[in-house]
Amino acid sequence: MPELPEVETIRAALAPELTGRTVLEAWGHPSAKFVQAPGAIGGTFTEVGRRGKYLLMGLAGLSGLDEAEPVPGHLRTSSAESSGSRLSGTELVVHLGMTGVLSLQHATTVDPSAHVRAWWALDDGRSLVFNDVRRFGRVAVVPRGGHSSLATLAALGPEPFDPGFTPTVLRRGINATTRAIKTALLSQRIVAGLGNIYADEALWRAGIDPRRRGGLGARRAEALHGAIVDVLGDAIGRGGTTLRDYRTLDGATGNYQQRLEVYGRNGRPCVRCGTALRSITLDARTTTWCVRCQR
Repeated sequence: MPELPEVETIRAALAPELTGRTVLEAWGHPSAKFVQAPGAIGGTFTEVGRRGKYLLMGLAGLSGLDEAEPVPGHLRTSSAESSGSRLSGTELVVHLGMTGVLSLQHATTVDPSAHVRAWWALDDGRSLVFNDVRRFGRVAVVPRGGHSSLATLAALGPEPFDPGFTPTVLRRGINATTRAIKTALLSQRIVAGLGNIYADEALWRAGIDPRRRGGLGARRAEALHGAIVDVLGDAIGRGGTTLRDYRTLDGATGNYQQRLEVYGRNGRPCVRCGTALRSITLDARTTTWCVRCQR
C-alpha cells in the first residue's frame, strides 16, 4: 500500500500539472468508492495537498457544497493558510488504497477498461486517470476540510513533519495503549502516514522491538521520533518504495527499495550486527526485525 512518501511524491508531481486546470468532464466507476468522481466537473484546481496517505485537491468554482471547518493539522501546500482558519471551496479526495495509480494521459476521454476506476478530463486536453486493480482505493468530493464522511481521514494524528509531532506526543500516544508498538504506529492516530514498510524501518533505526508494549521512555521516544522523520524524509527524497504496484506520476518506480534495511529481508543478516533477521505476523501485518539490535 502506498504510504506517506509515495503519496507525497505523487502530490509534488501533480501540483504544477493540475493547479489552474479546470475539469470539463469526468467519470467514476458506479461502485460507492468511485461514483463521486463526476462531482468535480466545472471545478478549477487551486492546489494539491496531502494529509497522511490521502491526496486533497482543492477546487474552486463549484456550488452546492457548504464550506466546512478544516480538520486540525490539515496539511496544505500553501503556507498562507493556517489550520485554524475557515476554508471555503471543495476538495477532490483520493486514496490510492493498495494498488491505485494516478497518471496524466493526452486524451479528453478515457476508455473505462477493467482497472480504470475514475478519470477527469482537463481543459488542456489531458485527463487525470485513476487505475486501481484491487479497488481498495477511494474517491470523494467534499466541502473543503469537511471529512466527517471519511472516518479514517478525519481521525488522523499529526503529520510527522509538523511541529506538533514531538517526541513527547509520540511517547504519550504509545504509552496510552496496550497494543504492540508497531500496531500502535500503524493506527494512524499517533502519527499520520506511517505504514508497514516505514514502521519496520524506523523501529530498526531506533533499536526498538516492534512487539514492545508501552513503557516507552523519553530517550527511546526521542530516538524513535527522529527515526520516523528521517526514514520518511529519505524515502521521499528517493521517490518512495516500489515493491510491486506503486508508480510515480510519469510511470517510473521509486528507488527507496534499494535502501531498505529490514523490511522484506527475513533471514538475511542485519546490516548493523550480522544477526539473521526474523519475521512474524504481528496483528495481521508481516513484521521483520533484528532480535539482537531491537529491544
